[in-house]
Amino acid sequence: MIIQRVVLNSRPGKNGNPVAENFRIEEDNLPDNINEGQVQVRTLYLSVDPYMRCRMNEDTGSDYITPWQLSQVVDGGGIGIVEESKHVHFTKGDFVTSFYWPWQTKVILNGNSLEKVDPQLANGHLSYFLGAIGMPGLTSLIGIQEKGHITAGSNQTMVVSGAAGACGSLAGQIGHLMGCSRVVGICGTQEKCHLLTSELGFDAAINYKKGNVAEQLREFCPAGVDVYFDNVGGDISDTVISQMNQNSHIILCGQISQYNKDVPYPPPLPPAVEAIQKERNITRERFLVLNYKDEFESGILQLSQWFKEGKLKIKETVVNGLENMGVAFQSMMTGGNIGKQIVCISEETSL
Repeated sequence: MIIQRVVLNSRPGKNGNPVAENFRIEEDNLPDNINEGQVQVRTLYLSVDPYMRCRMNEDTGSDYITPWQLSQVVDGGGIGIVEESKHVHFTKGDFVTSFYWPWQTKVILNGNSLEKVDPQLANGHLSYFLGAIGMPGLTSLIGIQEKGHITAGSNQTMVVSGAAGACGSLAGQIGHLMGCSRVVGICGTQEKCHLLTSELGFDAAINYKKGNVAEQLREFCPAGVDVYFDNVGGDISDTVISQMNQNSHIILCGQISQYNKDVPYPPPLPPAVEAIQKERNITRERFLVLNYKDEFESGILQLSQWFKEGKLKIKETVVNGLENMGVAFQSMMTGGNIGKQIVCISEETSL
């Protein structure tokens, strides 16, 4: 069977900006038969995420993320439908997901690497299992639960950077749901600012490309910042940290402003900002959601419940076609998405 797949065409370099041309699409042959324990699946949706930038380097700088290899198929989060199964846990028509889904139209996978998903948890929106009712949702929820130290009724203020992205757009809403009295988002366009305040329940939003961020933070966070959900790092985070309160907390979700630079993770703070962090006893610990797998099941159920109750609004930017994976990746890395960036490979969810 002839299928299409996406391979890594070139590396942008540790200090380079990724472009669509770093990926190329090609045809490949899928075996006609599957072995015991395997399933053949048709890909429905694929995810592109900021963490993937480090996989474009020869060395990811991490012991839990492997680099993509040149001229080899790329992988990441994916959702598909089982077309044939020789695995005891899956039957034809099941919807399944994996964190290591090859970027190709159809794929044969070891059934043990897959998890079945229940479409009812997302009211039939299968792509949500790659976003709000999947890893980004869990990252936001568990990150806030474990590192935010929010106490309902204590009048805490949360700031979210990258607030219109996959995690940020959820984190602000979850902050309110868990008891923050004020949530302020930082993003890069007026359109995103309007979305945050008009649809997603943020109390205020700052466009970091317009005006003075420090002044706007003082205006919107008059009592200082108690919890900072950090998706970006760099100058924006330095500005937020300088206005954080004594014994406050940073949830270190991502540092997208630093991913095209050859720096360690998490990137070190400038000396003056580090001094503020130490003086005010601000916690800033690396957060890795994969360390909390025992909380995944209950977390997914909580996210699904909030979504069904209308308490969690879900945004996604959908690009169509496997041939546009590189375009979607480049756009995501430059802030072109609102909510989760998804690529639709096949919309036909029946067999």
